[in-house]
Amino acid sequence: MAKNILGIDIGYDSLKLALVNGTTVKKTYSVPMPKKLLQEGRVVSTETMGELIRGSMRKGGISANYAALSLSGESVFIRTLTVPQMTPDQLNYNIGYEFRDYITTELKDCVFDYAMISTPEQLRSQTETVDESGNRVAPTMDILAVAAPVKLIEDSKAMLRKAGLRLAKAAPSECAYIALIREAEKRGAEKDREYCILDLGYNAIRMHMFRGERHMVTRQLEVGLSSIDDVIADTYNVDVHLAHTYLLSNHDGCQDKDVCVSAFGNISVELMRAINFYRFNNPESSLSDIWLCGGGVAIPSLRNSIAESLDLNLHPAEELVSGGDRIADCFEFVQAIGIAQY
Repeated sequence: MAKNILGIDIGYDSLKLALVNGTTVKKTYSVPMPKKLLQEGRVVSTETMGELIRGSMRKGGISANYAALSLSGESVFIRTLTVPQMTPDQLNYNIGYEFRDYITTELKDCVFDYAMISTPEQLRSQTETVDESGNRVAPTMDILAVAAPVKLIEDSKAMLRKAGLRLAKAAPSECAYIALIREAEKRGAEKDREYCILDLGYNAIRMHMFRGERHMVTRQLEVGLSSIDDVIADTYNVDVHLAHTYLLSNHDGCQDKDVCVSAFGNISVELMRAINFYRFNNPESSLSDIWLCGGGVAIPSLRNSIAESLDLNLHPAEELVSGGDRIADCFEFVQAIGIAQY
């Protein structure tokens, strides 16, 4: 029997919680994040964050014993690899060496894990071959490999203990989207189609590209809702925190004022460049659709600007969530839901 898992997405702007059982979302709850509690993707105080999670669970009427945590930050690495077929023990021994060019610390200071992309049928169908030079070519398998600092995992466990939770799993946000794509395919979505998932976040926008469950690339654009807060703060002569409230509430119709329209346009141009760069590097791409999540989805003028700038069909990311159309503000909770299902 499936058990309740609390999916947790810690963002710069808000903390999102989603209580999930199997593929059923039972409850969601979000609260604003205290300023400076998250810096460069890292939780500054695990004790304070643990207390915030615990208090949010109480206010949201959420009861759970186990949690799944969506990891972010520059210290977490994810790679899609094709490696020779090997046993789990062999793979666990070798996987760390695949990250040597990415990690500046000692391998012993990191924890590594992987998920199989190749299906059992694909693995069984492969046989050893011989190339043109007469060399033997072993069967291969595709995996999704992840590396994270041991300290990050230990801090995450301590944070959740403070909240009265046990860490069931922790994985990068890409894994949350993979889980949702996998479930969407089970419900009848086209197999192995291209997905572009845009997380319209506060400090940055992250563009995640997938081909079916296979992660292709993630591109981070250093523009987000905070850049719009800055122009609103200058226009109304207020601090950025009040400016953010103005933005979300569309105070004085600020979303449609020239300064905001121009800021939305700048974001859309950066997205267009990122899409064009992806297509240039992947000439076989037939990308036609894009899914939006994150706080920026709540701003109609931003959505319209993106739609006008990109030659792609825009969808709400709630389409990837089972029953997403029945979840209030589902766009906020996509990562939390997906990581609980992963």
